[in-house]
Amino acid sequence: MSPVRLRRRPRPARLTLRGRLTLMTTAVFAVLGSGLLVLNWLSSRQLLETNRDLVVPATGITGPAVTSSTPTSEPTGPFEIPAALTGPAQRFEDFQHTVLGDLLTRSLLLLAAFTVLAALLAWWIGRRSLHRLDQVTATARRISADSTLGERLALTGPHDEVRELADTFDAMLDRLDRGFTAQRRFTAHASHELRTPLTLQRTALEIPLAQSRVPDDLKPAVRRALDANARSERLIAALLTLARGESEDLTPHPVDLADAAANALADLTDESREAGIRITADPRPAPAWGDPSLLGQVALNLLANAVRHNRRGGTATITTGTDGGRSFIEVANTGPVLDPREVPALFEPFQRGRQRSGDGSGLGLAVVRAVTRTHHGTVTATPRPGGGLTVRVELPGRSRADPPSDAGAPAR
Repeated sequence: MSPVRLRRRPRPARLTLRGRLTLMTTAVFAVLGSGLLVLNWLSSRQLLETNRDLVVPATGITGPAVTSSTPTSEPTGPFEIPAALTGPAQRFEDFQHTVLGDLLTRSLLLLAAFTVLAALLAWWIGRRSLHRLDQVTATARRISADSTLGERLALTGPHDEVRELADTFDAMLDRLDRGFTAQRRFTAHASHELRTPLTLQRTALEIPLAQSRVPDDLKPAVRRALDANARSERLIAALLTLARGESEDLTPHPVDLADAAANALADLTDESREAGIRITADPRPAPAWGDPSLLGQVALNLLANAVRHNRRGGTATITTGTDGGRSFIEVANTGPVLDPREVPALFEPFQRGRQRSGDGSGLGLAVVRAVTRTHHGTVTATPRPGGGLTVRVELPGRSRADPPSDAGAPAR
């Protein structure tokens, strides 16, 4: 699943492989059929020419016999004998022309009919032959769109080239799945192991500072160390949330995105007031299935991103509801003007726009994308013309008591 829907240029219409195979087969049939037609016509003409002597003299002999039975008043002149001899030859020429013309016409009609039939048969055979390849393409497209690395083609049928292609694709998915799983596991373990020493460091700095046992000239350095420690803890917490958001070990529960938006608004009220940001909320019911804490983190990250990457005196709007059977949460804010080409990078870990302010870790939208993927949702980000960003998260709606059949097996 792509984190951000981008408008693509329309591709020029191209003929499919099935269409090209059909045209190629039909063209080959038409060429060979035309050659066969020409050879048949020439052979028929040659046969008629070869047997001309067998037909013309016979006709010349029977002619006088028939005319001799009919009395004539005038004797036959010497100049009428060639006319009598050439009469059967002319009739033979007419006969030959008629036969060859009819043969050519009927052959052309049959060639046209059989060419159409060959095209239909080629299309049907191509469809049957490429059906398994269409299955591979459809499954690969679904895996690419939904990021469901746990799904496999598992193509059945004869062990041909298409089966070999599907098996190779499945092997590649296995390697990708193992690689991503190992990466998520390492991130989660490393983040978890770093929390303990950071907690000890914070305690070791806070206790003497609270007991006034730190000299005045060292207090600024200790406070800077505590601020750095707090940023490190927030970063580790975000990494843990990101690793958990990409995990498949989730148990879905009924969730209302309106509640998540209300909680996020309550958590960020003081921060938005200090930053001079006015937040407007329109929390309409948006029932969904998912992990409540992760979906709550989605709402919190979206609103925090809208507040921290804003301008003094700006606004932010958070809206929830349903649209077309899907539940959504949408956050829009004012701020610097963004280049649409920068938007996809905002969803990558540790990436921020060039004009984005704030001291965030750059993991907020990455967590939103990871959690949305896990819950089979989509994220759409659109720069606002006057500055700022509109981010919309859509999740499958909840319209019945039981969770959807694939809710317990999120995308990996």
